[in-house]
Amino acid sequence: MILTMSKSFLTIAALAFALIGLSLGPIAYSQDAIARYGYEIVNTYPHNINSFTQGLIYHEGFLFEGTGERGKSSLSKINIEDGEVLMSTPLSRRYFGEGVEIVGDKVFQLTWQGNIVFVYDKNTLESIGSHYNATEGWGLAYDGEDLILSDGTATLQFMDAETFALKRKVAVTLNGNPINYLNELEYISGEVWANVWQTDFIVRIDPATGVVNSFVDLAGLSEKTSLGGDVNGAVLNGIAWDASGQRLFVTGKNWSNLFEITLVKP
Repeated sequence: MILTMSKSFLTIAALAFALIGLSLGPIAYSQDAIARYGYEIVNTYPHNINSFTQGLIYHEGFLFEGTGERGKSSLSKINIEDGEVLMSTPLSRRYFGEGVEIVGDKVFQLTWQGNIVFVYDKNTLESIGSHYNATEGWGLAYDGEDLILSDGTATLQFMDAETFALKRKVAVTLNGNPINYLNELEYISGEVWANVWQTDFIVRIDPATGVVNSFVDLAGLSEKTSLGGDVNGAVLNGIAWDASGQRLFVTGKNWSNLFEITLVKP
């Protein structure tokens, strides 16, 4: 997704104020204090600075990463320790790649405005099918039953993992106000975690109600890595969870590093 800052600045500024408990203009955000987490860096790994990260998964010891931009979009399997690309498949130049998720032996990859979801064999990254998606594709996660789709709005859509048919929707809110620009997603311990595009925040969402129960403030993390491409577009995006090792990884578009972090209360 590429929106100009002039179109989105007020919404993003309002969100930032909402999340840190302040107010902007006539909108007062008085929600009982939700948990706000900071972070500590546990490990730092290399990340391809040319990768416009749109989707990130930790699976069986490896990273699976989907990247965007037309003519540069791809799906890759990566060795986390040294960043070596073990397998990769490019998308046609007509498609802008977005979020990715693994279900069984299948890898799903969204496209931004292409209305198509590509399906690959997890072991070979060879194409094995596709699905129609009626909305934009931004982020994708899996809760063990349904695929969860973000489309840049404040809505999460729960899709059948076999047919990609819509099963239900939920509006994501903070103090009753919609949280737009939900981007890359990860399902962690019963919550949907979502990068909020062009901010340093990850919101943690109750998938049943859409209510934001807490958030992670990653301010300053982008200053600890080198940024490539259009620096204004090199924003935080990419959440991967190692369930067995209880490890949390984050990165950004055109960042030269992947970070393993642990959450801390300020």
